[in-house]
Amino acid sequence: MTGMRPHTDGRLSRGLLLLMSVATGSAVAGNYFAQPLLDLVGRELGIGPSTAALLVTAAQAGYALGLILLVPLGDLMERRRLAVSLYAATAVFLLVSATAPNGTVLLTGTALTALTSVGAQVVVPFAATLADPAERGRVVGTVMTGLMLGLLLARTASGALSELGGWRTVYWANAVLMALMAVLLRTFLPRLGGDGGRRSYPDLLRSTVAMFRYEPLLRWRAGITASSFASFSALWTALTFLLVRPPYGWSESAIGLFGLVGAVGALTATVAGRLADRGHVQRVTGTGAVLLVASWPAIAAGARSLVWLLAGVIVLDLAHQAVLNSSQNVLYALRPEARNRINSAFMTSLFVGGAVGSALASVVWAHTGWTGVCVLGGAFAAGTVVLWVLERVTTGRAAGEPPATSVHHAPDTTPIASANRHL
Repeated sequence: MTGMRPHTDGRLSRGLLLLMSVATGSAVAGNYFAQPLLDLVGRELGIGPSTAALLVTAAQAGYALGLILLVPLGDLMERRRLAVSLYAATAVFLLVSATAPNGTVLLTGTALTALTSVGAQVVVPFAATLADPAERGRVVGTVMTGLMLGLLLARTASGALSELGGWRTVYWANAVLMALMAVLLRTFLPRLGGDGGRRSYPDLLRSTVAMFRYEPLLRWRAGITASSFASFSALWTALTFLLVRPPYGWSESAIGLFGLVGAVGALTATVAGRLADRGHVQRVTGTGAVLLVASWPAIAAGARSLVWLLAGVIVLDLAHQAVLNSSQNVLYALRPEARNRINSAFMTSLFVGGAVGSALASVVWAHTGWTGVCVLGGAFAAGTVVLWVLERVTTGRAAGEPPATSVHHAPDTTPIASANRHL
C-alpha cells in the first residue's frame, strides 16, 4: 500500500492519484442519485413532479453553499483532517436521506449531503498542490475525470440499485462508500497546511470574496463555466422527464444507463489537461464552447430519435468537460497560496450556474416541454461562447499561458495572506 504515498519530490504516485480521483467521484455522486428516480421517489413519498425536481436544485444549492463556506478552510486548517471530516459527515447525512419518511426530510438530507460533499473540492486543489507544475493539467484532469464519472455514473448506479432494493438502497450504499473513503483518505493522504491558529474564519471568507475583485481571470472563468454548467444541468434535469414518457417509456434503471453515455465525455478530461499543459488552454476552451452550442440541435432532435439524443449528450458532456478543465488549469496557476479560496470562489459560481439551469429546466419543462428545455440549454451554451470571446477581447492575451498567470492583482495584506506566504 506504500504505492499510495506521494513521491519524495512532491509528485503524486499513481495509486494516490487514483484514490483521490475515486474519492472525488464518490463524494459528488450522492448529489445526483435522485435524478433518474424523481418519478419513483415522488410516487412513494406523495410529492408532485415539481417538488421532486427540487431535489436536484437542493443538491446544487447545498453544494454551492458548501463551496463558499467550507472549501476556503483548506487555506486555514490542515487539509487532510478537513477532507476526512467532510467525507465522514457526508456519510452521516446520506443516512438521513436513506431513512427519510417524507419529502421534507429527504430535501433536508439532500441539502446537507451536498453541503459536506464539497470535500471533493478540497481534494482537487490538494492534488494540484502535490502535482509537479508541468503536469498539473494532467493531474487535475485525472481527478476531475473521477469527479465527472461520479456525477454521471451516479445515475446508472441509482437506477440499477433502485430496481434491486428500492431507491433507499442507493443512499445506504453510498453512505458506506463515503465512510470507506474517509478511512482511506485518513490513511494515505499526507498532512498539508494547518497553520491556522493566527487566522480568523471571517477574514478567510472576506478574502475569498475579494478574489473576484482582484483576479479578472477568475471573474471571466467563473462566468464561462457557470454558463456551461447551466446548459449541462438543464439537460440532465429534464432528461428523466423525457425518457419516462412516449416514445421512450424507459424504466429508472434504463434511464440510469444514460450516465454511461455521459461518461464518454468525462473521459476526455485528461486529454484536455494535457493540451492545457502544452499551452493550448484557450483553444480547448473555445472549442468546448462552440461544441456546446452545436450539441443542442442534436439534443432537440432527440425528442424522437435515440441516435440524435445519444450524439448530442456525448458532445455536450465532452464540451462542458473541456471548458471546465481548461478553466481550472488557468486558475490553479494564479496564486498557489490561495488555491482553496480561488477554487471556492470558482466552483461556487459554477454550481450556482448549475442550480439555476436545473431550476429553470424544471419550470420550462412544465410549460413548454422538451423544445423549451432545448432553447434554454442552447441559450446558456451561446452565453458561454459570448463570455469566452469577451474574455479574449478584454484580457488581450491567452489566459493560461505564461503572461496570463502573472496577472496584476492588488496585494492581499490580510493576516491570512501573510501567514500563507510562510506555508
